[in-house]
Amino acid sequence: MQAKQNMTTKILIWMCAGLILGSLINALASDVAFVQDYFVNGLFHVAGAIFINLLKMLVVPLVTFSLICGVCGLGDINKLGRVGLKAFLLFLLTTALAISLAIAVATLVGPGQGFELSNSATSNFTAPAAPPITQVFIDLVPSNPVAAYANGNMLQIIFFTILFAVSILMVGERARPIAEAAERLNEVMMQVVTVVMHIAPYGVFALMAKTFSLQGLGLILPMISYFAVVAVVLLLHAGGTLMVIFKLFSKLDPLIFLRKMRTAQIFAFSTSSSNATIPVTLRSVEKRLGVDNSTASFVVPFGATINMDGTAIMQGVATVFIANVYGIDLGLMGYLTVIGMAVLASIGTAGVPGVGLIMLAMVLNQVGLPVEGIALIMGVDRLLDMMRTAVNVTGDAAITTIVAKSEKNISMETFHDLNAGQVEEVHLPHASQLDGQNQK
Repeated sequence: MQAKQNMTTKILIWMCAGLILGSLINALASDVAFVQDYFVNGLFHVAGAIFINLLKMLVVPLVTFSLICGVCGLGDINKLGRVGLKAFLLFLLTTALAISLAIAVATLVGPGQGFELSNSATSNFTAPAAPPITQVFIDLVPSNPVAAYANGNMLQIIFFTILFAVSILMVGERARPIAEAAERLNEVMMQVVTVVMHIAPYGVFALMAKTFSLQGLGLILPMISYFAVVAVVLLLHAGGTLMVIFKLFSKLDPLIFLRKMRTAQIFAFSTSSSNATIPVTLRSVEKRLGVDNSTASFVVPFGATINMDGTAIMQGVATVFIANVYGIDLGLMGYLTVIGMAVLASIGTAGVPGVGLIMLAMVLNQVGLPVEGIALIMGVDRLLDMMRTAVNVTGDAAITTIVAKSEKNISMETFHDLNAGQVEEVHLPHASQLDGQNQK
């Protein structure tokens, strides 16, 4: 029992250790070749990359099997559409509230006022091109499902898997063995997630140590006003806005929710990837919060793909910051345009690499701000990206729980049991146990 309770604490301790060690290396040994070659770009890089690959390795098979189980578990195509619509509207609502809060706080604080702009700061930035909205809709449907799976294109994978699972329902009894096989495979994949979580503290340590060895805490100082405003708004949104929505729509205790989501939040913070965190988020939502697989398997991957609360907050604060730096007054209509663009962009650019910068470039173009200003914030963006991802994952889980509660697809006993779903020790079966199973 004690081991179960200490997993989140263990990850947190190793994360802090990595942050401290990385910061010390950045401050004291940034020019020492031995440390950089054998530790920062050697041990930390290799261990961190292997850990990220382990998480990414789980995403596609886990989403596929879990989604097949979820759709077959619903047993009703109309219910699937209802769940999808509820999730979609709630994700749009939280994104709109996130950027509105960001603009309100940034306007009040005024980051970027009095900032001395150097010509070199913005000379090397080229804004990535945004895809046309027509192409985004076309790309929802995979021309080659195998390629979609190989490339990890989540929207295409979700589309094909739902179509496949719905067809299993339509075929009926003859397709039942496929659904049962997916259930068994999903159970195995959940066990693989449990195994991977036991090496998580060391992977998190390596990721944090490398990040702060290269970035350092000193990088924040010239941009302290921007960094602080984004960080504060992210915390306000995760602990305030989202929890108010959670309480309002689900009538459940936000403190229990936050306590049970700590492990997934730490994973998201250390990996900076909502997609890579999907296995841990799914496990937390199902095993810790008690959400039925039929809802979690659809809403969690969907949210990881289109939920952009953290990115929307960055856009709101960055827009105010860049406007202040260049001395441009956007006015009320300008800020309303930013809110509208951010909400639309969160749908339109879902699944595109570098999505945060593409969305911000679109927003700045729309309101007439210099896109080159993005170069000013890129230095601290890596550290803020870690916080943004943790907020996004919190939003994914909150909306999943709300939708599950509205559909009566949640176990209240599991939700209120503080020890439910905690990571257990992994024990390999002894030879005698295997022999006994074989004799059966």
